Amino acid sequence: MAREAEIFGAALKHWREKRGLTQEGLAHAAGITTSYASQVERAEKVPTLTVILKLCRALNLTPGELLSDFTSASIKRLRFD
Repeated sequence: MAREAEIFGAALKHWREKRGLTQEGLAHAAGITTSYASQVERAEKVPTLTVILKLCRALNLTPGELLSDFTSASIKRLRFD
């Protein structure tokens, strides 16, 4: 599994739990399936920009807030093969 997927999945789970949402509640609010939301959190899927924006809207976050764990230093450590 890709490190960027792990970072994003952990951030998504953090914000979902902080907002008091279940995966089902988040999925409903974002217009995605519960299965897909679960796969993103477990780093099995990497969402498209459109899905990221839907998740931001559902969580009442800016993309910058949701992606804040992607610092310059963490991006430099990522391997894109």
